[in-house]
Amino acid sequence: MAKDALMDFDEALEMFEPVLGFEVHVELNTATKMFSAAPNPANEAHHGAEPNTLVAPVDMGLPGALPVVNAEAIRSSISLGLALGCSIAPSSRFARKNYFYPDLGKNYQISQYDEPIAFEGSVEVELEDGTIVTVPIERAHMEEDAGKLTHMGGSTGRIQGAEYSLVDYNRAGVPLVEIVTKPIFGAEHSAPTLAKAYVATIRDIVRGLGISEAKLERGNLRCDANVSLRPRGQEKLGTRTETKNVNSMRSVERAVRYEIQRQAAILAKGGTITQETRHWHEDTGRTSPGRPKSDADDYRYFPEPDLLPVVPAPELIEELRAALPEPPAARRRRLKGEWGFTDLEFQDVANGGLLDAVADTIAAGAAPASARKWWTGEITRVANAQDRDAADLVSPANVAALQKLIDAGTLTDKLARQVLEGVIAGEGTPQEVVDARGLAVVSDDGALIAAIDEALVAQPDVLAKIRDGKVQAAGAVIGAVMKAMKGQADAARVRELVLERAATL
Repeated sequence: MAKDALMDFDEALEMFEPVLGFEVHVELNTATKMFSAAPNPANEAHHGAEPNTLVAPVDMGLPGALPVVNAEAIRSSISLGLALGCSIAPSSRFARKNYFYPDLGKNYQISQYDEPIAFEGSVEVELEDGTIVTVPIERAHMEEDAGKLTHMGGSTGRIQGAEYSLVDYNRAGVPLVEIVTKPIFGAEHSAPTLAKAYVATIRDIVRGLGISEAKLERGNLRCDANVSLRPRGQEKLGTRTETKNVNSMRSVERAVRYEIQRQAAILAKGGTITQETRHWHEDTGRTSPGRPKSDADDYRYFPEPDLLPVVPAPELIEELRAALPEPPAARRRRLKGEWGFTDLEFQDVANGGLLDAVADTIAAGAAPASARKWWTGEITRVANAQDRDAADLVSPANVAALQKLIDAGTLTDKLARQVLEGVIAGEGTPQEVVDARGLAVVSDDGALIAAIDEALVAQPDVLAKIRDGKVQAAGAVIGAVMKAMKGQADAARVRELVLERAATL
């Protein structure tokens, strides 16, 4: 595949105005699927099931199998629409989206077209520098997910060059809400970071509602990023491309930046942009062509004849509205004030996706500064080394328990890092790791004095210096004692005892 020519990002923004749009697909974590009683693999309880074990006749498209709407999915969809500031339609209906889906047995998707359940909203998005951007929402509609194809025999895992493909229908019929923005103007140089921040905001909203696991690496949350450019001063929008199913916030940011640079290079040379879907390649940091982008007419939408319209009771809508959690941007502002963090400290937490982890650790009893230190420090370091999500390594409750052991004098910071290692390795709670590994601080002054006396006798020159008032010489003795205690001593207490014993020996 030939490499695309790219224009310098700053130069591209001098010549062209970027216009963005996002379509975020949220897999709901209901117990069962959207239109069948089969278990939902997007629910944590069913994650990782063997292929084709979570299926029902409806999912397979078997003749005579009729869909039945999942009531909990309707409730979740309404809650999400309300959280996005949308109006909820008094009546909405499903439609058939006709398209060749090799991983949907009935060969069409049940979606919503001209009558979505939620429409006309907006969401506040906070950028890394604290700037608030209001993103306009066009609609949020319900649909079902497709299955999953695994292409075998090729070198890239893609259909090109594959000998055959395997289909897994477990994901077919998983309930989805697709959130579609209106065109977003004015992002300018912040366009890539806005893309990342928007997806993070949607993730925070659905997690706050409790309606999705929202794990991008599992596909619970997927983003299609639309990018077009228009020359400065031109009113007409440029031709857009849609980079499909980007599954990490970092990748969304990189894909938007790449498309701006790629399209700018083409337009600057007098070329034209093809309206198409594109695929993001994490390994090369590039997009590649997919298929020509279809318009709505190409899908031959028509009302789903097997399903009645969705008509939510006004009382239900108000009940769900009253239960909405605090919006993410407002929550961030509140937490920053409550925790007393500086702008930089709070940005480290927020940009690392650690807001919930830190909040839960504080709720479990840790001081804000201690919670921040652990999550942005040692836990993030280990997560990066293991290429894992920090929140998957250790629970906030265990981090708070670890800090309590430090506060009580049971552990030093150095010992606590060893205990954390054991907790992450699955050896138990912090206290259980301390007991099993024998890592508690030696608090018996008798044992410390014995080690100090031995170190002082072994270093008479150091003893003489301490007696002469050169207390900095005590460092050599402290080091020897800490080594003898295998690091399981309070260095400050050892220093006190060293100075006391030096005066008496």
